[in-house]
Amino acid sequence: MIISIKRFFENQLKFQSTETPALKNHRLQLASAALMIELLKTDRHIDERETSAVKRLLLSTFSLTHEELDQVIKLAEREVTEAVSLYEFTSLINEAYSYEDKLILVENLWSVALADDHLDKYEEQMIRKTADLIYISHSDFIKSKLKVRDKPKAGLPDA
Repeated sequence: MIISIKRFFENQLKFQSTETPALKNHRLQLASAALMIELLKTDRHIDERETSAVKRLLLSTFSLTHEELDQVIKLAEREVTEAVSLYEFTSLINEAYSYEDKLILVENLWSVALADDHLDKYEEQMIRKTADLIYISHSDFIKSKLKVRDKPKAGLPDA
């Protein structure tokens, strides 16, 4: 995993035994945001429409502040040339999240991958690897893809 993003997760997403449901939800949102940014970069073809779509999706789906959104995007973009090891990050997800939370994460990844109406093989490969590492069943992996693919696209507010 990108070192600075891993450090960010360790500082921002560390599981706390006394955490409230709201804090847990916020941590899942931050984790999802960072993975979606990494997913955006997997096909090595990024244009302004894709970047704007990710920002709009993150802001409309999650209750991130603009500062948190900017921080996650900045960390991911600054380190994009380094090798990515999903295991280090997904181990944090496995420690703290329920199966249902993990399914939400996979659906969010599908939403990013399908936002441009084109599913790149590298995007699908990253989602599959992430789903495997967080112990999502293959049938739920497929169901989440179909659910997102078949969902009508609603207009999202500008970032």
